[in-house]
Amino acid sequence: MHRILRTSSSTLAILAAALLLSSGSTSCNRTRTAPHKQADHLPAQIPEPDANRLYSLVAQQLQWGPRVPGTAAHDSCRRWITEQLKLYADTVFEQPFIASVYGRRYSCTNIIARLFPERKERILLCAHWDSRPRADEDPIPENRSLPIPGANDGASGVAVVLEIVRLLRQQPTQGIGVDVVFFDAEDMGAPSDAAMFCIGSKYFAANFPLPVRPRYGILFDLVGDHHARFFIEETSQQAAPALVERLWKLGRLYGNGLFIEQNGGSVVDDHHALIELGIPTVDIIDLELVGNHSPIERRRYWHTRADDMRNISGQTLRSVATVVLALLYSDTPFPL
Repeated sequence: MHRILRTSSSTLAILAAALLLSSGSTSCNRTRTAPHKQADHLPAQIPEPDANRLYSLVAQQLQWGPRVPGTAAHDSCRRWITEQLKLYADTVFEQPFIASVYGRRYSCTNIIARLFPERKERILLCAHWDSRPRADEDPIPENRSLPIPGANDGASGVAVVLEIVRLLRQQPTQGIGVDVVFFDAEDMGAPSDAAMFCIGSKYFAANFPLPVRPRYGILFDLVGDHHARFFIEETSQQAAPALVERLWKLGRLYGNGLFIEQNGGSVVDDHHALIELGIPTVDIIDLELVGNHSPIERRRYWHTRADDMRNISGQTLRSVATVVLALLYSDTPFPL
């Protein structure tokens, strides 16, 4: 994902206007809040994510190496994700496209799935699955031309979505249809070149492949760190305030103190294209990692070679999945 935008009122206004025109409606400090105790047991109707399985799903994506477009690792992981989705989804298909980046053309693929396709009231769950080709934030100069492993930046979001899909198949919700998209070519751009980021989500929005537009979307990015802190992303708040409020309130109950009910700034990520399409989308993202602003030195691994399994916590992944499942299995899963 691109860097945090500290002042972005004009960008937010444009996105909000696009959302209002296409959908017709939408319904500051960074100090740490006291953690809330997570419930020992979830309500009976909410399935429990498996922390060990979530950790393993991240590790499995890294087994071939960085998933950079144009590499064998990228192709192997694409096939693996597709097969994982086929275990649980009713429909799985690929959306191939060509990404032209700095004079080079890459064969890329958005991976799409549908659960309960007969249901008209739908939500969208999404993440990006590619790895950044350059570790340009690495403190070691010779590493900066190498790709990042992408354990947290990419693989963590894919793992959470795959686990939610598995649980939705085992224990279907009442009346909710679920669409899934894993975006490719999210992380190809040079620093400060927003046009070369989020290429897959832009293609998805411009060539929308689903028969029904989901009511809202949830994007997962950088959701696996041991000491994750999920502040409210500003563009998400602008586009889907009711959904943000609901998710972060559920975060008090099920988020293990990780969901911080304060504005954390705006970031260029895949939710922008969806919002412009008219799908209000919330980005659950560990904003302190972007630009390496965390006060914890270990957490300054964004766009470096250190974005590996050492930083991944199955319990953090479980907390994120649980918060979203609590919304989907509630009596009012459509807060917009």
